[in-house]
Amino acid sequence: MLTRRRLIVGATAGAAMVVSAGRLWAVASAEVGDLRIEAVSDGALVLPADFVYRDMPADVMAMLESEGATATSVSRDCNLTLLRDGERTVLFDAGAGSGFMPSAGKLMEGLASLGVDPGEVTHVVFTHCHPDHLWGVLDDFDEPTFPEATYLVGRREWAYWMAPETLAASPEERRSFVVGAQRRLPAIEDRTELFDDGEEILPGVFAFATHGHTEGHMSFLVRRGGESLMIVGDAFVDPSLSFTRPDLPGSTDHDPEMAAATRLALLDLLASEKIRFLGYHLPFPGIGRVERSSDAYRYLPIG
Repeated sequence: MLTRRRLIVGATAGAAMVVSAGRLWAVASAEVGDLRIEAVSDGALVLPADFVYRDMPADVMAMLESEGATATSVSRDCNLTLLRDGERTVLFDAGAGSGFMPSAGKLMEGLASLGVDPGEVTHVVFTHCHPDHLWGVLDDFDEPTFPEATYLVGRREWAYWMAPETLAASPEERRSFVVGAQRRLPAIEDRTELFDDGEEILPGVFAFATHGHTEGHMSFLVRRGGESLMIVGDAFVDPSLSFTRPDLPGSTDHDPEMAAATRLALLDLLASEKIRFLGYHLPFPGIGRVERSSDAYRYLPIG
């Protein structure tokens, strides 16, 4: 359970930009003690608007239209987190790879812009196993993209995707997600370590259960001394609704009620303790804070 007592919190932020081929690929966005954290782009997902905003109340749709959300498709940036401490090079999630959609799968360009070779990645830590977070773990030849890495996956998340009954129990629109996970996870199984909520999975990196978006979705608190940053994965996916209406069910959440409860608890924690966070699908680079605004919350981008 998320509680304020689990944290010793402080905050600092810095910024340095890397540009490759005219695109802003990465931001040296934060230092947490001696840990260097950067956001790296994997491109973006382009999704039908009627899928993203499916079953939204009329007043919410009116608000979205007033904010300019009238297009037939919605773009969501994909922001991976790279953590370096001088000994380890840790990537949080693996991106979409080349087989999910043309607008995503750009991680190799982002890493190259930072001078990071895939063979230098020592650990890949997964928030969850949706395609845009997992499928990049294998290259076009079904070989591991990060051949020297140790892979860390939440025990509950691994069990869900690898269970024989998951495919039959999944709605049609998500069955390809299961097939893709059940092909990729066994390919890295011999280099995978499972973890549970609350564990310090790497020095200064603590696992936080934020279930709901998927069965075992995890966030990670990065902490050194009095400085902290939370890697929240897909706990927040919409720069407006995730904060102004966190109670609303999301079309991409496996368990909408649990995901909404998780969002509310996480928002309360981040706002109360003034913790910086990095969101996978927030506008690039996805770094920010949150503050209470009337009876809701407001996202404050950093950088």
